[in-house]
Amino acid sequence: MAVPRNALKKWEKVRAFALGLPGAVEEFPWGESVAKVNKKVFVFLGVEDGSYPLGVTVKLKDETAHAHALACPGAEPAGYGLGKAGWVSIPLEHEGAPAAEVLCDWVEESYRVIAPKRLTAELDGH
Repeated sequence: MAVPRNALKKWEKVRAFALGLPGAVEEFPWGESVAKVNKKVFVFLGVEDGSYPLGVTVKLKDETAHAHALACPGAEPAGYGLGKAGWVSIPLEHEGAPAAEVLCDWVEESYRVIAPKRLTAELDGH
């Protein structure tokens, strides 16, 4: 199954942004791409081979961002009980899916929730 080009471009931007954050590394547990900081996942990037719909899963503590993310077409609380902790899965292939800039804002918020303070301070230029 081919992945829609605009969804793939968004995914690539989000992945590059996530991996550009201080201390971020990419790993492939369960055969899917995740970005970690301090050995903890801050964004699930899934797979890009078309075997699953393309999407990202982020942890959003900010109530407004969380509500906005859940309002996206096809978005839902993450599975495996992660939704209860604020994780939201956002598909990228739906009509009306968020722009890459919005997704990157959410990835940054997720990073800030997970990353140690010294790294978030680095992000803020301190």
